[in-house]
Amino acid sequence: MSEHDQTEEFLNNLPELEAGKTFAFSCHPGISCFNACCGDLNLMLTPYDVLRLRKELGYDSKKFIHNHADITRTPNIGFPMTKLRMLDNSKRSCPFVRDEGCSVYTNRPGACRTYPLGRASRVGEDGKMVEQFFIVQERHCRGFEEEKEWTSDEWLKDQGLEEYNEVNDRYMRLMTRARKAGVVLDERKLNMVFLALYQVDNFTNFIKDMNVFARLEISDERQTAILSDEEKCLDFALDWVELIVLGSSENLSPKK
Repeated sequence: MSEHDQTEEFLNNLPELEAGKTFAFSCHPGISCFNACCGDLNLMLTPYDVLRLRKELGYDSKKFIHNHADITRTPNIGFPMTKLRMLDNSKRSCPFVRDEGCSVYTNRPGACRTYPLGRASRVGEDGKMVEQFFIVQERHCRGFEEEKEWTSDEWLKDQGLEEYNEVNDRYMRLMTRARKAGVVLDERKLNMVFLALYQVDNFTNFIKDMNVFARLEISDERQTAILSDEEKCLDFALDWVELIVLGSSENLSPKK
C-alpha cells in the first residue's frame, strides 16, 4: 500500500469535522502531554516545507537533505517526495523538538501546523481543490480538554497554513495531471524535478548556468524576482516542471 493510500485509509477512520462545526483544542507547555506528539512520525515534507525549514536552519539544500530527509517516490508516476528522518532513539523523536517545544516553530512543516486536524484534498471535476478535515484525537492528547474552540477555517488561519496549502496543492494538482496522463518519470526527469522543487538554491544556479530564461516567454520583472527570492523561484519551478513533464503550463510558455 502506498503512503498516499495509507494516509487516506487513516483519515477515513477518523471523525470528520464538517464545515462550520467547531472543535475544542489548545496546546501549550502547561499541558501534561506537551511534546508527546512530536515523535514516531511518518512525516512527509513537501517542497515548501523543505524550503522553509532550510531557511530556518540556515542550511543549503544538500546539507538539509543529507542531515534530515529520506527520499521516496510516489507509486506509479515516480515523482520525488521527502520524509523527515526521526532520531534513532526509543521515542523516534523529531530532530527539532526540545523540552521547551519546537525549535523551528516559526517555519514548522504544514502537517505540524494542521494537527490536530487531518486534511484530505483532491482535485474536483472543475479543477479546484476539494478539502475535507478530520479530527486526529490521540489517546495521550490532553489538548482536547481545553476550552478554546475553532472551526477548520479559523484553525488554518491561526496556524498560518494559507501559503503552505497554496503551494502544496499546486504540486498535488501537477501530480494528478501526470497520473491522468499516464506519465511515469524516468531517472533523468526524476532528478530534474527533484532539483527544481527540493533544491531551489541549486536550481537557481541551474537557471543561470543553462540560460533557461532564454528559452521561455518570461518577463524581465519575473526573472529578477525568481533569481532573488527562493519562494518566487519555487513558484517558477512548479511551472517549469509542469512544462517539461506535461508539455504545457498555464503560466509558462516556451519561446516560438
